[in-house]
Amino acid sequence: MSFEVLGMAALIFAARVADVSLGTLRTAFIVRGKRAFAFAFGFIEVLVWVVVVAQVIANLGHPIYLFAFALGFASGTVVGITFEDWFAIGEQVVRVFTARGESLASALRARGFTVTAFSGSGRDGAVYLLFIQVRRRQAHAVIATARELDPSCFYTVDDVRLASSALAARRHASHEHLT
Repeated sequence: MSFEVLGMAALIFAARVADVSLGTLRTAFIVRGKRAFAFAFGFIEVLVWVVVVAQVIANLGHPIYLFAFALGFASGTVVGITFEDWFAIGEQVVRVFTARGESLASALRARGFTVTAFSGSGRDGAVYLLFIQVRRRQAHAVIATARELDPSCFYTVDDVRLASSALAARRHASHEHLT
């Protein structure tokens, strides 16, 4: 096997990592309604894909190209998910179920989070449901605070696609220039 064939296999692998990573990010931007980013990533993704597929099909006599293509796809999936986690695009709502609702809500508010609290009753007595909408990169801080103050709390985290409030409108307006 020549250095030229190995070099082309490495290029195919790298291109697949790039285009699949872009595809993962494109999907994340679609889900979050960021059309301009989704368009740009989709255009580049498909452009790279077509060039790579043409190279592989034109050289089916080199099975290493097929292997590099498949390995690049699998690796690109992992890389894309990792990038998406690093970017932490969008907003999330953290719902915390706790018996220590008032103290937990106060502690979260003291740390700058907006908290809406509801009281109710559960199997073991009084329970509070706290709603905290934050940027994705802040969700871990909310969860850590909740677990620190109430290790027995239960929480769920969901992505927010659209939100309607003065706060959400201000956040949207400040980030609108990015899309």
